[in-house]
Amino acid sequence: MPPESLRVAMVGTRGVPARYGGFETAVEEIGARLADRGHAVRVYCRAAPGAQGSGAAATPPATPSTAYRGMELVTLPAMRRRSLETLSHTALSVAHLVRHRTDVAFVFNAANAPLLPVVRAARIPVATHVDGLEWRRAKWGPVGQRYYRAAETAAVRLSDALIADAQGIADYYRDEYAAESRLIAYGAPVLTAAGHDRLAELDLEPGGYHLVVARFEPENHVDVIVEGYVGSDGALPLVVVGSAPYAHEHTRRIESLAAGDPRVRLLGGVWDQELLDQLYAGALTYLHGHSVGGTNPSLLRAIGGGTATIAYDVGFNREVLGTHGRYFRTAPDVGARVHEAEQDPEGCELRGKALAERARAYDWDDVADGYERLARDLAAGSTPGPKRFARRLGAEQWAR
Repeated sequence: MPPESLRVAMVGTRGVPARYGGFETAVEEIGARLADRGHAVRVYCRAAPGAQGSGAAATPPATPSTAYRGMELVTLPAMRRRSLETLSHTALSVAHLVRHRTDVAFVFNAANAPLLPVVRAARIPVATHVDGLEWRRAKWGPVGQRYYRAAETAAVRLSDALIADAQGIADYYRDEYAAESRLIAYGAPVLTAAGHDRLAELDLEPGGYHLVVARFEPENHVDVIVEGYVGSDGALPLVVVGSAPYAHEHTRRIESLAAGDPRVRLLGGVWDQELLDQLYAGALTYLHGHSVGGTNPSLLRAIGGGTATIAYDVGFNREVLGTHGRYFRTAPDVGARVHEAEQDPEGCELRGKALAERARAYDWDDVADGYERLARDLAAGSTPGPKRFARRLGAEQWAR
């Protein structure tokens, strides 16, 4: 390696190739670019069988690779229980990391913070990507939510630096813990030239459907979208891509809401990235219900496709869409937005074009620049360092 290159570990996700969600997409896009720049990048990957997410029902088991796009891959198992899957895999990853040290480590997901003392004991400078407000997710229940609140406090106390992917997340850590973060958003792919030839495989036409792509979890409001659409006078079909690995009850609710309405098409998982990209770029509108994360990759993919977007009304989504988005909170809101869109397809096209321009601000090369600068600062010891006595300040605006 050149003398200025670094050994970088990326820990805490399902790994690459990206088949699941935002963290995995970020690891692939950032890691590959850092590798192209001469850094030695190691990504810890979770062993199959299968994962499930916004674009898929399940990944087929495969023989683990040891390299991908210039990155070294280390594949390790995980316990197949929702409450233990992430932490069990990260524990094995950290055990490997301390035996095979790197110059810096990026840990994704504040839920992994209990393992940071092990990384610090190995004298590996570490930054934690804290993601969204996980303690607000109903799927965890009271015990899980208390764990996530404790884990985010631990991340502040034990990380050399924090990474936020949205201004709203950076504001939260500043207001709640008096802790500063590196604001490094995700990138948006350019999909305006994705084409439309594959849509016929699903009996769809460009501009002839509404689209949802999401994991079936309460905080993603797929049920609200389906309920609102079913109660609307929409003439164009609603195409729903996604499922969930554990949320069986919520999945049944969505299926029940859609039952009997031939306009709603539940596709389940779509693993074919070319087809999925064409679905994003070919929709009249993209309906985005995510409410507790930061900058969401599905939302960025939609605006990168130049698609008019109707989003759940929270600050994270307004930060991305601005005045070019349309927003909802309730099922009747969804029905109203669908009606408005179908009555004004020319307006949808104009908003989509404006959002495609807005997507240019979310560039993966810029994102990689931010991670590279942070890696060098970590290695040089020029980051803020842990706030060992940090505690929640109880800022009122973040209360439930």
